[in-house]
Amino acid sequence: MPDPRRSTPRTDTVLADPRLRQASDRLGSALVKAVVADALDRCRAGLVPPGSVADAAVAALPATATTLRRVINATGVLVHTNLGRAPLSAAATDAVRMAAGASDVELDLVTGRRGRRGEGALTALQARVPKAGGVHVVNNGAAALSLVTMVLTRRPTGAGGTVVIARGELVEIGDGFRIPELLESVGARLREVGTTNRVRLEDYASALDEDTAFVLKVHPSNFTVTGFTSSVPVSELARLGVPVVVDIGSGLLAPHPRLPAEPDAATALRDGASLVTASGDKLLGGPQCGLLLGNAELVERLRRDPFARALRVDKLTLAALEATLIGPESPVAVALGRRVEALRVRAHDLTDALPPELRAEVVDSDGAVGGGGAPGVTLPSCAVALPARLATALRAGDPPVVGRIMEGRLLLDLFAVAPEEDADLVAALTAATIAGRANGSGPT
Repeated sequence: MPDPRRSTPRTDTVLADPRLRQASDRLGSALVKAVVADALDRCRAGLVPPGSVADAAVAALPATATTLRRVINATGVLVHTNLGRAPLSAAATDAVRMAAGASDVELDLVTGRRGRRGEGALTALQARVPKAGGVHVVNNGAAALSLVTMVLTRRPTGAGGTVVIARGELVEIGDGFRIPELLESVGARLREVGTTNRVRLEDYASALDEDTAFVLKVHPSNFTVTGFTSSVPVSELARLGVPVVVDIGSGLLAPHPRLPAEPDAATALRDGASLVTASGDKLLGGPQCGLLLGNAELVERLRRDPFARALRVDKLTLAALEATLIGPESPVAVALGRRVEALRVRAHDLTDALPPELRAEVVDSDGAVGGGGAPGVTLPSCAVALPARLATALRAGDPPVVGRIMEGRLLLDLFAVAPEEDADLVAALTAATIAGRANGSGPT
């Protein structure tokens, strides 16, 4: 009996399929050829009939020409760094699509001359924080602090000026990056004051001299120190007679009722901060960028520095930032407003829609801000508890679902899951259950 695999079609024959020709226009010929080659390999292995190779290739095509995939964030961590931090609003994603082509990012259409880059985004940012005399945007929060440090500590002699900082604020941020190393890498000399757990105003005052460039106050955004502690508020530091730079980290522009201990830009500026640095992709709910707000003269000095060019944001970031600032509430803001009662109703609706063999259970949970914001703060949430072995299948699904394992169970926390994603969550769980039946593993 002849081997049907000998009927494996030629590559060019499969690529001639109209569906694959259209896909090449949308995704690129290299990507489509790779998918077709994989389908042909499966045909030669006897896994795909020769007459179904084109169908198999079409089914395997990605939705977009990127390896990044949309993920349902059921971890309970709202601003999850590994999942891209803040999800953008529909208004922001629409703005990005508009800006993807030619746009007036740096052109005054009335005069036909060069205009202020990102005028709309900067105006919107200043409107949200009226206390700021000037504003500027760079490519991330670390870049904002680096630019401030490089410019303010620069001296004609070449020796860097001194930055005075409390020992308890020499923090390490994500992926092993440390604030002191960041500051020193751009030429600053550090003057540490106080102890790990306590610092007083007189510690700062006694450290000041003619080489002092500024006092830096860093929010320890990913940990808390409790017990016998003390710190100095911005309002007292502002009386020292030198610039005070406050790195609030999480990007909260104004106080939030559910996060009363989280520092915000408006309050820091009201209390006398010369400059505030923050991230745009955390509690603000926008794209990755670094925000600089404060004294107009200092901000202009930073903006005009040659190094600022290396930190410039692109038009897509400016478009998304402006839409986040002036548009409807961001998904982060919406999630912070969700109440546990509503989450519990959704969790029960989800369990009712799932296959009974999953033995899904509704449990109370604790949500978190994440992304270096509101450390130690838990926000009441609700989750669907499932067998832990489903975690792998759900991460391999379409779309992938990422939860967290606790006490031997997989928790799908709804704190960061938008209601419109519930149907996808049910579909993903149902698909994982069917896959479990097929391989005989079952859900338990």
